[in-house]
Amino acid sequence: MEQPKIPSVAIVILNYNGATLLPQYLPSVLQNTPPQVRIIVADNGSTDCSLQLLRSNFPSVELIDLQHNSGFAQGYNLALRQVKADYYLLLNSDVEVTPHWLEPLLATIAGNPQVFACQPKILSKREPQYFEYAGAAGGMIDILGYPFCRGRLFHTTEKDEGQYNGTKSVFWASGACMLVRADLFHSLGGFDGDLFAHMEEIDLCWRAKNAGYSVLFCSESTVYHLGGGTLAYQNPRKTYLNFRNSLVALIKNENPKHLWVNLFVRMCLDGIAGVRFFLQGEWKHLWAVLRSHFYLYANIVRLKEKRAYAQHNAIAFQHPERWKGSIVWAYFVKGIRRFSDLQAG
Repeated sequence: MEQPKIPSVAIVILNYNGATLLPQYLPSVLQNTPPQVRIIVADNGSTDCSLQLLRSNFPSVELIDLQHNSGFAQGYNLALRQVKADYYLLLNSDVEVTPHWLEPLLATIAGNPQVFACQPKILSKREPQYFEYAGAAGGMIDILGYPFCRGRLFHTTEKDEGQYNGTKSVFWASGACMLVRADLFHSLGGFDGDLFAHMEEIDLCWRAKNAGYSVLFCSESTVYHLGGGTLAYQNPRKTYLNFRNSLVALIKNENPKHLWVNLFVRMCLDGIAGVRFFLQGEWKHLWAVLRSHFYLYANIVRLKEKRAYAQHNAIAFQHPERWKGSIVWAYFVKGIRRFSDLQAG
């Protein structure tokens, strides 16, 4: 009798100038990962001593030298084209994993071919009792396409008290640590390389959900994320990428019935955010918001093409994981700070 095939898994860490992070976080991956799983570091054109460090200190780790910095999104695309596996575990270089972290994720996704991706519970390395900003207990979006997390609304993170434990269907999985089906990753077109970094996983998961696949959160797996390892959360460059990429994802993936109204409202709310930056004297962040809008105007033809490509696999736009309220209204007007209070609020 033929033995069932054991799925192959490749952990792929995209590194850029991470010579200080790799010695801190890579050992936990090596110590807590089954030996049959490939561990790969794809170097995205680092200018520090990352390559030398990996070759001398971590000889068991496979190395892909991409030579040039193509950004997080395109860097992963280029690396994963060179990796043959059934599943990819995409992991940030500043994530510390725990014993038996991978097995629950694989069990969650392997038994259901309709699941595209899943993520673990992501806690803060700095404050281990609290959820981490980039993913927490699974990503959601609101009626206008604003992303937030179970356990994190804007910059307010909750203490983990088991309130979001269990396996739960979510809208998006965090790129800090996400397990994806390799064949679907490629058939969906991978990450949008033009996004460079930030929110590329939201765009990808949105495409997957429109194509009829699901995304899950699995609390049986826990990792600790430092966050801001490449760009600090308050960096104006990050502000630009977040505002721009969120609008691009909306344009590409939103239900055609609601696209233009939601885009108009979103751009008006961006204007309010710009006024706030102006009143606070944060000129670089104000300019980042303006630049994000200028990008849309300058690339309207390109964005129309991107939407057509993103929509060619779409079969459904109604998703129960999409919150029907406005997270901006709930947070800034009603003062709601916990995900679990959104429905009541």
